[in-house]
Amino acid sequence: VMSILLHGDAAFSGQGVVFETMHLSDLPDYTTHGTIHIVVNNQIGFTTDPRHSRSSPYCTDVARVVNAPIFHVNSDDPEAVMHVCKVAAEWRATFHKDVVIDLVSYRRNGHNEIDEPMFTQPLMYRKIRNTPPVLDIYSKKLIDEGVVTAEEVKDVRDKYEKICEEAYTNARQETHIKYKDWLDSPWSGFFEGKDPLKVSPTGVKEDTLIHIGKKFSSPPPNAAEFVIHKGIERILKARMEMIESRQVDWALGEAMAFGSLLKEGIHVRLSGQDVERGTFSHRHHVLHHQTVDKATYRPLCYLYPDQAPYTVCNSSLSEFGVLGFELGYSMTNPNALVCWEAQFGDFNNTAQCIIDQFISSGQAKWVRQSGLVMLQPHGLEGMGPEHSSARLERFLQMSSDDPDYFPPESEEFAVRQLHDINWIVANCSTPANYFHILRRQIALPFRKPLILMTPKSLLRHPEARSSFDAMTESTQFLRVIPEEGVAAQTPHNVKRLLFCSGKVYYDLTKARTERSLNESVAIARVEQISPFPYDLIKKEVEKYPNAEIVWTQEEAKNQGAWSYVQPRFITALNGSRSIS
Repeated sequence: VMSILLHGDAAFSGQGVVFETMHLSDLPDYTTHGTIHIVVNNQIGFTTDPRHSRSSPYCTDVARVVNAPIFHVNSDDPEAVMHVCKVAAEWRATFHKDVVIDLVSYRRNGHNEIDEPMFTQPLMYRKIRNTPPVLDIYSKKLIDEGVVTAEEVKDVRDKYEKICEEAYTNARQETHIKYKDWLDSPWSGFFEGKDPLKVSPTGVKEDTLIHIGKKFSSPPPNAAEFVIHKGIERILKARMEMIESRQVDWALGEAMAFGSLLKEGIHVRLSGQDVERGTFSHRHHVLHHQTVDKATYRPLCYLYPDQAPYTVCNSSLSEFGVLGFELGYSMTNPNALVCWEAQFGDFNNTAQCIIDQFISSGQAKWVRQSGLVMLQPHGLEGMGPEHSSARLERFLQMSSDDPDYFPPESEEFAVRQLHDINWIVANCSTPANYFHILRRQIALPFRKPLILMTPKSLLRHPEARSSFDAMTESTQFLRVIPEEGVAAQTPHNVKRLLFCSGKVYYDLTKARTERSLNESVAIARVEQISPFPYDLIKKEVEKYPNAEIVWTQEEAKNQGAWSYVQPRFITALNGSRSIS
């Protein structure tokens, strides 16, 4: 595969994502082994002159940061352009490095065909209108050199005009758009022979959990020579104790999801800033020798002799470029779990373009699916305004479901919702549910992006643990976790039913216990917010006929899930109850 990117001159020098992706070019886990950048240099950006759109002599100077060779070539000389393209291809094939072709040209019309460029560039466009098109220039050159005759040139032109006219005439007779004609998905065979509404089980055998857990919790096999940090020794010991007590915390649940997929031949890729250790020092998927430089051990790479590859890679300090890279990676192969983790959920805002224009609408625009997982650390824990919110409300605002429509209830209710929506937004509160939702990404017979709010304080919370019993065969992802305590035993005595999502649940249970309200207050957790679990919400509300229904969140009222869930609660309850 040869990577070729087309750019405009103003964008190449003006867009920060160009600089970000340039610096990915030689990183081991992000390299394309050389990209050919072709800059169509019109010497203008819409109406802006180069002297107002960049501070460097050439629009391609940004490529000098990686010492990429830059070829400036006159687009009015097709033979020179061909020569430069051959040299660029040879460079890329030989050295596996980026190379740039600056195609110095001009825009014959305005920004579009009906735009008037003379308003802002009168002298430039006077000159352009007196310049013959490149086809005329090259045709004259070939005729003057005796390579072709004028009749041969006319014949070639007429043939091409005929092809265009016939295609245009045929296009006007088309009455239906055939999406298959536009599909270029490399996933041939993935959808064939599958029930589009059948999900494979996500629970696994306990033996598998124990095997993965013990491997993940053990020091390197050559522990006598591989010196690990004392703090890592304590972490591994604590993990092993959890395995022996049949429990998992957040990091163990994640490792078991990854490990079980690797066992099934699914490539797992985890990318983002500091993901190898984890921003909150909870993951430790790469162990470092304390006395030998660059000596590392990755336990999840050594679970089974025939497992799929596991890639965990610290990215550059880039969101836009790296998230775009991971989205592309996820679209090449449906049998891979590709995860991008923001250092803090707040930082997804610098990749907003990728989220808005590609992830949320990729299937609607281009009929292309992606199973990309976005892990977004989210929650108010006193870490300041830039380290507290993944802006859950923004993702929910872009969910494509109808708040006034309660789909018909059936056995396929949940999977049909997933099939019909543009992406999945969830906020898990238990390691087991986190385990299941990651595995469900691969178990689904189609692919949808997963936007996952992840915790920070729950990573080490003593109550945020799950038993193996919630992860073994016959278990599954719970869209809603109902009240399971004292209140559920005497539902008629419950005065208030709280619905919440994510880590605020643990704050609520603590306050409920402190105030001795365990019998009168029930708390249900909405783990999958979008698509909205109408059926389970309705079922949970019906259990508590005398309860006031309240949505609880730690975010401000104009943030979090409230604006999204409020109209959907009204639809689910069908006017029978109110929610505040």
